[in-house]
Amino acid sequence: MTETPLRERFGRTDPVLAHWRNAVFTIFALSGFVFANWAARVPNIRDILGASTQEMGFLILGMAGGAILGLVASSHVITHVGVNRAIRWFLAAAAVGLIAAGLIAGFVPGFWLLFAALMVAGAGNSVLDVAMNVAGAANERRIGKTLMPMFHAGFSVGTMLGAGCGALTEQLGVPVAAHLGVVGALVIAVDLWVVRYLQPAEEPHETEGEPAGWRTRLSAWTDPRIILIGLIILGMAFTEGTANDWLGLAMVDGYGLTNPGGAAVFAVFVTAMTAGRLFGGAALDRFGRVPVLAGSALLAFAGLLLVIIGPTAPIAIAGAVLWGVGASLGFPVGMSAAADDPRRATANVAAVATIGYMAFLVGPPLIGLLGDEVGLRNAFLVVLVLVAVALICSPAARKPKHLTEN
Repeated sequence: MTETPLRERFGRTDPVLAHWRNAVFTIFALSGFVFANWAARVPNIRDILGASTQEMGFLILGMAGGAILGLVASSHVITHVGVNRAIRWFLAAAAVGLIAAGLIAGFVPGFWLLFAALMVAGAGNSVLDVAMNVAGAANERRIGKTLMPMFHAGFSVGTMLGAGCGALTEQLGVPVAAHLGVVGALVIAVDLWVVRYLQPAEEPHETEGEPAGWRTRLSAWTDPRIILIGLIILGMAFTEGTANDWLGLAMVDGYGLTNPGGAAVFAVFVTAMTAGRLFGGAALDRFGRVPVLAGSALLAFAGLLLVIIGPTAPIAIAGAVLWGVGASLGFPVGMSAAADDPRRATANVAAVATIGYMAFLVGPPLIGLLGDEVGLRNAFLVVLVLVAVALICSPAARKPKHLTEN
C-alpha cells in the first residue's frame, strides 16, 4: 500500500470510498460508545441492585459470555447474511441490549433479566466487531492506504465520548433507564443512517462459484499464519487490557499517587494509544507492517519495564506513554493482516478476534490474582512475556507473496 500520497488518508480520494471510510469509522465509534455508556453506570446499577462486588462481577460475566457466543457464531452468521447486514443488525442488537439493561435496572431490577440483557448486548457487539473489521479491511484494500489503526482509534474516541456522557448523566442524576434508553435509541438511529454509505465488503468472486462452507471457515484454525497473527493480537490485547484495568491502581499502590492521580496516568495512556492509532498508518505505509509491529512491541516492552522498575513516578508516567503508543497498533494491524485474503477474511478475522478477546477476558482477573500474591507491578512481568511473544510472531503479519502478486 504505497502507491498513493499520504495526504489521501483522510480525504482526497473517491467520494464513494471516502463516505464508506467515514461510515466505518463511525461504526467503530458507536461500538465504543455503547460499551462506555454502560460501563460508566455500573456503580449506579450496583446500588440499584444492592449487589456485592462478586455479584457484579458475575453480572458482567453475562456480557463476556454473550461476547464469546457471538464470536463463535460470527463467521457463520456473517457468511450467510453478509457483512453490511451483520453490521446493521448486530449494532442494533447491542443497542437493544443496552436499552433493555437500562429499563430492567430502572424499573424491574432483576439480576437474571439484567444478565440476559447484557448477554444480548455482548453477543451483538462481538458479531459487530468481526463484521466492522472485515468492512474496514475491505475499505483499506480499495483505498490503498493503511486505515485500520484509524478505525480502531474511532473505537477509542467513541469510548471517551461514552465515558464522558456517562459521567455527565451520573453527575446530573439522570435515571439510568432514561440515559441508556436515549443512548440506545440514538445509536440505532445513527446505525440506520450510516450503513447506507457502506459498500459491499465481499469481493465479486466471493459471490460466484462454490460458497464458503463450514470446513472453509474452520480451516482458519489450522492455518499457521492465522494462529501466529492471533498470538500477536493476544499479546497486544493482553497489554492493552492490563492497562485498562490495572494501570491506575498500580500507580496508586506502587508509586503513592492519589486516586485522581492514578486516573490521570490512565488517561495519559489512553491518549497515547489513541494518538498512536490515529497517526500510525503513515508509519505502516512507509516502513511496512513487520518493522512497525516489532517497533511497537519494543516500545510497549520498554514502557512496561519502566512502570515495573521505575524508581520514581515521573519515570513510570513516561513508561505509560511508551506503553500506550506501543500497544496501539498490534490489534488493528493484526486484524488487517488476518483479512489479507478477501475470500477468507470473515473466517480469519473471527478466528484472531476470538484469540484476542480471550486476553481481555482472562487477562484482568489473572493479573489481579497474581497482584494479590506478588504486587501489581511484579504481576506485570507476565505481560512482558506476552509482548515478547507478539514481537517474535510479528513476521507473520507480512502479506503472503501470492496475495501481493495478485
